Order: sequence, then C-alpha cells, then structure tokens
Amino acid sequence: MAESPKFEVLFEAPRNLIRIRFIGHVSAADMKPYSEAMTSILNLTRKGFTLLTDLSSLETMELDCVPGLTKVMDAFKARGIGAVVRIVPDPAKDIGFNILSVVHYRRGVRVVTCQTAAEAETAV
Repeated sequence: MAESPKFEVLFEAPRNLIRIRFIGHVSAADMKPYSEAMTSILNLTRKGFTLLTDLSSLETMELDCVPGLTKVMDAFKARGIGAVVRIVPDPAKDIGFNILSVVHYRRGVRVVTCQTAAEAETAV
C-alpha cells in the first residue's frame, strides 16, 4: 500500500506565495522529497516572497527532520524570503520552528504565527 504524502506544496505566482502543509507523522525520510519540491518551487519565486506553513494537520515531526528543514530555510533566505506566516493551532505543534527562524532567518524576514487559517490569510 502506498504511503500518503507528508506535505503539500502550492505556489501562487501572482501573490509570490509558497504554501506548505505538513500532514500526519513526518519522518526524516520525508525531508528528501520535501527538499526536492522546495528546490524546484524556489526557482519560481521573486525576491520578497512569502512562505505560509500550515501545521494544523501535523501530528508529529521527528527531530531528525531538523537538518532537512534548516537546509530548506537557508535556501529560502538565500533566495530572498520576505515573510513567514505559520498556522500553529496548538503551541505544542510548533516543534521548534520559532527557534529555527531566529537562527536561519535573522533580521529582515517578518515571522508571524497564527492559530487559524483565516488569521494567516490576513497576515500574508
């Protein structure tokens, strides 16, 4: 039986917006296809793009995912990311994204955490 995808990615060119939704239990093995998807989608972005990360369907993410996540975060920074908006309905699901943002985005990148999709839409 085929395993369900652990993430969904969509790029909205007119808004220069990448949407990522993590789903279920995400393992380190899921980071390779995630990184590949992000590499190809980054080529479509323009400087100042926004990233909307939805963690509302995330159940768990393994600690071993951190190297893959930080590699992608560094690629976002190199490409000129302007803002990060996260949907985190349960603070326990943050899994360290806020700390990683401080280290990998530093100054110049606006980071907003929202509890709902509706709130996030007003922030993008």
